[in-house]
Amino acid sequence: VKENWEALKLRKKNRKSGTLGGVPRSLPALVKALRIGEKAAATGFDWPRREAVWEKVKEELGEAEAEMRSGDRERLEGEFGDLFFALVNAARLYGIDPESALERTNRKFIRRFGRMEQQAEAEGRTLHELPLERMEELWQEAKREEK
Repeated sequence: VKENWEALKLRKKNRKSGTLGGVPRSLPALVKALRIGEKAAATGFDWPRREAVWEKVKEELGEAEAEMRSGDRERLEGEFGDLFFALVNAARLYGIDPESALERTNRKFIRRFGRMEQQAEAEGRTLHELPLERMEELWQEAKREEK
């Protein structure tokens, strides 16, 4: 039904730019990636089972890791983009809004980091003065306190 709907919309609008032409260029990249994935999926271009998307994520992660070793910054940026795109599609397939998921994690990180700063201050120090090992201990404490 979705495939037919997209095809009908294309014919009705006589859209020369194709299926993806209706995705506004002005959208933030994360939202745009989600819309692109939705529209492509509506044509039938999608994974047959949602679990299959993880092979693509692993493939893109491997390609990003390879570019990290190569030192080519432009190609590395492209591979990070491919990895983000694959993860956005994984979220879509599992019914997760990637924007909401990322914002939730942002808020969680801010809470935990703030707790680390409070603990450091209670010790009479700033995070800048602490060794990484102590910061990691504070991070783990903040995680435990949330559970």
